[in-house]
Amino acid sequence: MTITITELPERLDLTAPARTDLFIDPGRAEPTLNAERVLGTVPDGPFQFSARVRVGFNGTYDAGALLVWTGERNWGKLCFEYSPQREAMAVSVVTRGYSDDANGFTAPADGPLWLRVSRLGPNWAFHASTDGKYWHFVRHFALAETDEPVLVGLLAQAPMGDGCTVSFDQVTFIAERLADLRSGE
Repeated sequence: MTITITELPERLDLTAPARTDLFIDPGRAEPTLNAERVLGTVPDGPFQFSARVRVGFNGTYDAGALLVWTGERNWGKLCFEYSPQREAMAVSVVTRGYSDDANGFTAPADGPLWLRVSRLGPNWAFHASTDGKYWHFVRHFALAETDEPVLVGLLAQAPMGDGCTVSFDQVTFIAERLADLRSGE
């Protein structure tokens, strides 16, 4: 589903069916692009998009995420994800042809974890927060330039398990530039 980002409700629950993901394995396995998601178009210019995320973790890699999408092989996601070590953590994935995967920090599995994506011009920043006030820097990256529109939104995935439900609330879009990439604000 695609809407204007400002039309997203402040609260939304997404249910990830079993064996759903958004990942293109760099080992060249077949892409998996079937994760449940809601995307919205964004205006030109810098912005910050954030949400408080709670995940009903059932299986490894179950996650709720914020997504920046410009095509099937050009996107980034910031996840509140359940690791193989049975820990919840902030995880980022950037896909430019193939996906890379980077673990951030652990967080209580019963959450919540706040996630934020910021457009800073042609580049992007991911931050996560355990309290919604102090933001931990997770990743700074660029996506390939494309003629496709930029879409931003919410995602739920359950790659290994039987499915999970993700609750997003305090969904916020602010059309202003992030003041400082690494300050925690």
